[in-house]
Amino acid sequence: MKDSAVLLIDCPDRKGLVASVASLLYQRGANILHADQHQDHDLGLFFMRVEWALDSPDRFDLDGFKTAFATLAAELGMRWQLISRARQTRVALFCSQYLHCMADLLDRWKSGELHCDIPLIISNHREVEPLAGFYGIPFEFVPITPATRAAAEARQLELLARHGVELVVLARYMQILSPAFVARYPASIINVHHSFLPAFTGARPYHAAHARGVKLIGATSHYVTGLLDDGPIIEQDVARISHRDQVEDLVDRGRDLERIVLSRAVRWHLDRRILCYGNKTVVFD
Repeated sequence: MKDSAVLLIDCPDRKGLVASVASLLYQRGANILHADQHQDHDLGLFFMRVEWALDSPDRFDLDGFKTAFATLAAELGMRWQLISRARQTRVALFCSQYLHCMADLLDRWKSGELHCDIPLIISNHREVEPLAGFYGIPFEFVPITPATRAAAEARQLELLARHGVELVVLARYMQILSPAFVARYPASIINVHHSFLPAFTGARPYHAAHARGVKLIGATSHYVTGLLDDGPIIEQDVARISHRDQVEDLVDRGRDLERIVLSRAVRWHLDRRILCYGNKTVVFD
């Protein structure tokens, strides 16, 4: 992983924003690697992502830039994040009994595609424990019943805090998180739903899609909010089906979509390519 910095900005749109940011980076000697911006004309909002190298011979003064940019951001009403990509995000993986998304994420992590630390896997079933052991990741079994749900979430939150987790990934975790849990990790819990949201929410979307006779099935990765399956959408993909396909065929084909959209969403979050606003996302190239 190259040593670079990423600056994410959102603010009211106005003339000169790109020039102001680029000028300050130029003055500080930044070697810009990527730059992208987007305007929401209806809402009058501006979004920007800039990435620049930190490993040049004349090492970039990141702390000095942060101080200077804070002054500029205050003048222009910017919300902003500044991140060094050399630092790895700490990620916890949650799942229940379906292991295809978990296995895919762990393989991508092991191969270096996902630049993060995974200090913890949590499940309310034990099926994933051998997989966690194979990859050398600590596993925590936290069973959940209606009577123990509050205690189980308290245990999960304690584990996340102890391991310094910054991002929670629900890799087919078939439990609904409480609003209090979600509030602890705003825009930092990623879920995969086995449907092309907003169609067919809930636990059995492939059955519902088959009953409706759709010709496309899909999968959606989104940030979790207090409303079930209603958070900002990060990525979606679809596959064409026909009247010949049965529910089992939809499930099999859907699993590939689930792997793809979840891994993309996690990678884009780790690469700091996503900005949330309202119930939408900007995903930079």
